[in-house]
Amino acid sequence: MSNNGSGPNGKQPIPLNVLGNPLIECSSEPITGFFRNGRCDTGPSDFGSHTVCAQVTAEFLEFSKQSGNDLSTPSQQFGFPGLQPGDCWCVCAPRWQEALEAGYACPVRLEATHIGALQHIDLDDLQEHAINK
Repeated sequence: MSNNGSGPNGKQPIPLNVLGNPLIECSSEPITGFFRNGRCDTGPSDFGSHTVCAQVTAEFLEFSKQSGNDLSTPSQQFGFPGLQPGDCWCVCAPRWQEALEAGYACPVRLEATHIGALQHIDLDDLQEHAINK
């Protein structure tokens, strides 16, 4: 995903959030992100668009599990501790949109949600679920 920011060396783009500002960390406990760098960065290999920094709820976790992505059960082989309600995690934008449509959308941190999420979700919907409105 490209954006119009550029890094300090002029080569590495600065990832932007849905507000058009530099993307901030979503979570380091547990460490999240497609690249496991704590941020909801994305790239060509991120087919799921793990771009929404969500503060997961029990309802969202259950919805995700029923939809085929169990985020609450630990997986030692992947070093995944399993999520608890209140944890922040970079979730797939299409899954968050599905949860919204089903009535299970969880709160989001706009400053930590990658601008790429807007390919799947309206900004107004994200803003309605923003943690810091």
